[in-house]
Amino acid sequence: MSQFLSTPWIRIATVTALVVVMTACGKGQQAATPAATDKAAAPAPAPVATIDGTPISRVEYDIYLKSLLQGRPTTELTAEQRGQVLDELISMQLLASQGGKDGVEKDPDVAARLDVVRLRVLADSESQKFLKDKEPTDAELHAEYDTAIAAMDKTEYHARHILVPTKEQAEQVIKKIKGGAKFEDVAKAQSTDGSKANGGDLGWFTLTRMAKPFGDAVKVLKKGEMTQEPVQTQFGWHVIKLEDTRETAAPPFEQVKQQVNNGVIQKKLQAYVESLKKNAKIEKTL
Repeated sequence: MSQFLSTPWIRIATVTALVVVMTACGKGQQAATPAATDKAAAPAPAPVATIDGTPISRVEYDIYLKSLLQGRPTTELTAEQRGQVLDELISMQLLASQGGKDGVEKDPDVAARLDVVRLRVLADSESQKFLKDKEPTDAELHAEYDTAIAAMDKTEYHARHILVPTKEQAEQVIKKIKGGAKFEDVAKAQSTDGSKANGGDLGWFTLTRMAKPFGDAVKVLKKGEMTQEPVQTQFGWHVIKLEDTRETAAPPFEQVKQQVNNGVIQKKLQAYVESLKKNAKIEKTL
C-alpha cells in the first residue's frame, strides 16, 4: 500500500537553508528597530556566532540544525558535528552578506527564488498552525485503516516474461515456445529485460506495480498459462507466463498506525486547502 510507505531521511533541507541565506542577506543592511512594549522583554539568548558585527542567533542555529536532522534527535550529534553545523552557517552568512553587497537580490531569478522560499515557509507555517489541534482520533484512524485495507490489492502474482522491441519478434517468441522451447531458455537468449538472467523471472508482485496492459494480461491467465498474443507496454512487447498466485494478509493496524495517522492528517490538510480554493478567485494563465 503506497500510503503506508515511509519517507526516507534526507540530510539537508534546501528550503530551510535558503531561508537562512535569505535572512542573512538582509542582516547588516539596516538596524532593526525594537518594537515598543509595555513590559520589559526577556533578554534574547546570546548569539552562537557574530560575523563582522552580524549575529547568528540561537534560533537560526536550531532551525538549521533541525532541517539537517529531519526529525532525528539532536542528541545524536557530537560536539564536533555541532561545530561543523555552525561553521556551515558562518560560511553561509559570509556568502550571503557578500551577496547582499554585490546586489545578487536584484537578479530576477534570485528574487523569484527568494519569493518561492518565503511562500513555502509561510505555507508550511500555516499548515502547522491549522493542524495543531487536529490530532486524529482512534475512530478516524481505524476508519482510514479499514478504507486502505479494502482498497489493498491482496493478490500477488508470480510470473515470467520475455521483453522484445517489436510485435513481430514477440510473435516469433510465442511460436518458438509453442514449438517446444522452454520459456526460461528463450528468455535468457532473447529478452532485453534485466530479468533475462533469471529466465525472465519477475518474482512476486501486485498488479498495481505493473503497467496496466501487463497487469490486465496477467490477471486473466491461469497457473502455467502463457499469453497467446504479444502484450504491448511503454517498455516494448511482452510474452508472459503465470507461474502462481497467492493471497497476502493485510498488515496489522499497530504496525502501520503511524502511516495511517499521517494519511489522516494529510487528508485534513488537503480538505482545508480545498476550502481555501473555493473561497478564492483563481485565474490560471499557464
